[in-house]
Amino acid sequence: MAKVSVNQVMNGLNGTIRIPGDKSISHRAVMFGAIANGNTTVEGFLPGEDCLSTISCFRKLGVAIEQENEKVTIEGNGWEGLEEPSEILDVGNSGTTTRLMLGILATRPFHSVVIGDDSIAKRPMARVTSPLREMGSTIDGRDDGNFTPLSIRGGTTKAIQFQSKVASAQVKSAILLAGLQSDGVTSVNEPALSRDHTERMLEAFGVEVQRDGLTVSVEGGQSLQAQHIIVPGDISSAAFFLVAGAIVPNSQITLHGVGMNPTRSGIIDVLQQMGAELTIENERNAGGEPVADLTISTSKLKGIDIGGPLIPRLIDEIPVIAVLATQAQGKTVIRDAEELKVKETNRIDTVVSELTKAGAKITATEDGMVIEGQAALHGAHVNSYGDHRIGMAMAVAGLIAQGTMIIERSEAIAVSYPTFFEHIQQLQR
Repeated sequence: MAKVSVNQVMNGLNGTIRIPGDKSISHRAVMFGAIANGNTTVEGFLPGEDCLSTISCFRKLGVAIEQENEKVTIEGNGWEGLEEPSEILDVGNSGTTTRLMLGILATRPFHSVVIGDDSIAKRPMARVTSPLREMGSTIDGRDDGNFTPLSIRGGTTKAIQFQSKVASAQVKSAILLAGLQSDGVTSVNEPALSRDHTERMLEAFGVEVQRDGLTVSVEGGQSLQAQHIIVPGDISSAAFFLVAGAIVPNSQITLHGVGMNPTRSGIIDVLQQMGAELTIENERNAGGEPVADLTISTSKLKGIDIGGPLIPRLIDEIPVIAVLATQAQGKTVIRDAEELKVKETNRIDTVVSELTKAGAKITATEDGMVIEGQAALHGAHVNSYGDHRIGMAMAVAGLIAQGTMIIERSEAIAVSYPTFFEHIQQLQR
């Protein structure tokens, strides 16, 4: 297990960096290219461990994929081009790979087995396997198909109208992907709008998608046509440097080409509500996704309430938002975030425990946390627990902490941001 030490930054973080490609979009570009007709090319692909797991799985399904750093070429032969794998499909630490791939495998007339690491083995899959069974797929696994390993035997499936209990892009995407190969019109209704990368990219690949408020529908029998995809910078990764720029004294950081999808940009709303010195420039479109350049400067911040429909738009950013809140004047309340309990770790518990070690005044609640600012953080011996976002959040806390922050299991950060520490060093020069 690797560990890393992070020390307080004395002279600020200054400069310009390009954030790695969006993880969610990178996953989908490979998957959709694999089931499309023709050769799909991807620029700006995130070569992190999670996305490499997606490439590995689809190679085992018989798809020819070439990948060199951020460039990927996928030779798609349509839905029928997928082959029964002779090996177990290992998703590593990737929940996106697991759940979206289940939606694709649910309609394929062969048998496959999906497994992941210890973290994946604890993440609930019934939210996906139950509706896919309702559509006609045969899925078995631990706890009646709620946990990996999972065995899938796909085949003829039928459309469903599904009412999701959670606002989850992974659940929605899995059902829509199965719906594309099912008889009839498949619909998914959510309690709140989750990220819509699947809908946008399916449309880019030539699929007709119907949207009506919180309901998304697709008609079965549609095929995908190969595309050239340009992946924007991942706003979830950008969040760590947006927070660092706001709380490290004497800082000004510009982030180029960050994805600004409105279903993902909740971190921007939070920074603006807290009073951050943030500018948004050069707004443009790349591959169906809005993109902009962001500049953040050291800011005087105030505590706010964060909850309701905003939560699905920033669920992955909450660990670093908690760090941000420790440096805001007054109380910040995060609520309606029960979904944090079923991420790579129980992020309510891990955020509270690790930030408390560093001197934060933070309390867990049933659906979130309460943070009292401002807190003078100090160095501590903390642990990512194998969760990349916890590891990076604690590294950002280390940039303002008196003393040294030692982060155990820091290797987890490579899942989504392999160049994270290189970028920190770059901004300190």
